[in-house]
Amino acid sequence: MMKYFEITEHRLVESQVVSAQVMVVAAPDDADRAFVQEQFHLDDYDLASTLDADEIPRLEFAGKRMFLIWKVPDSATVTEAVELGVSVIGLALIENRLVFIRSAGGVSFSEREFRNVEDARDVMLAFLLRTIRHFVSHLRIIKHVSGELEKKITVSMENKHLLQMFSLSESLVYYMDAIEGNSAALKKLRSIAVQMEFEARQLEMLDDIILENAQASRQANIYSSVISGLMDARGTIVNNNMNVLLKNLTLINIVFLPLNLIASIWGMSEWSMITQGLDWRLSYLLFFLGMVVFGWGTWIFMKKVIERGTARSDANVMRKPPDPH
Repeated sequence: MMKYFEITEHRLVESQVVSAQVMVVAAPDDADRAFVQEQFHLDDYDLASTLDADEIPRLEFAGKRMFLIWKVPDSATVTEAVELGVSVIGLALIENRLVFIRSAGGVSFSEREFRNVEDARDVMLAFLLRTIRHFVSHLRIIKHVSGELEKKITVSMENKHLLQMFSLSESLVYYMDAIEGNSAALKKLRSIAVQMEFEARQLEMLDDIILENAQASRQANIYSSVISGLMDARGTIVNNNMNVLLKNLTLINIVFLPLNLIASIWGMSEWSMITQGLDWRLSYLLFFLGMVVFGWGTWIFMKKVIERGTARSDANVMRKPPDPH
């Protein structure tokens, strides 16, 4: 599918003119590929690179033609887990004509970055800036989701939220790789900007784009370090929650085992024979109260035993001399 856009009054307006200044090619068929290759002097390898999701960002410049492989973030999908991905888009600039090529989806020019463009170079720079800001907005999503998952992991006894955290960490690694790859392409673009006849305002904008991309890279590295550093701690929290649950269940079993024994022995006719001088309602009330007191006492006793053992272990750890190695 091919769309054409003309720059009118500093805005991009969709057009039907085949020789328009800006073209967007999504999921090209054979005819689209042949047309793009002819118009922008692309070979089969260049065109295949724009459709390969694993292609590394790079920039080529020869004569009057510039060809750029650029990484862009996919739209975030929030279901049970946040799905974040990275895809590839190719940009070819020759004279004052620009084409965007991608395997799926389109390119939107409605964002505020495209509100003051004068030529194809402005459109390209606006798109690069919009991509970086898109990455930054997704990094904020990652930070927010990480905080929400951390709250759930604190009280969780399942691995579901921990696996979601692993998935988020993996997405962040791909984001870091994409941003770093884009950074290398930006540096090369800056080195050939004069040869590409960039104006002073465009050079200034390109410097701002490089700075924002560096900030996004630093932010991604910080988030990755925080998530990776706390991953083991969060796994330990899940295990600790399970241990606390098992400890409480064990205490409940310890309390009820002797009560079951007492109820089995004295809850039949023996108790009635022992208390035959009392009204049965009063005798069984006393029996019930006795079991409650006995169970409560067992609970308190076992809690103190466990706490005493924990305190003794902590004291031994504190007294342990440091490892000389």
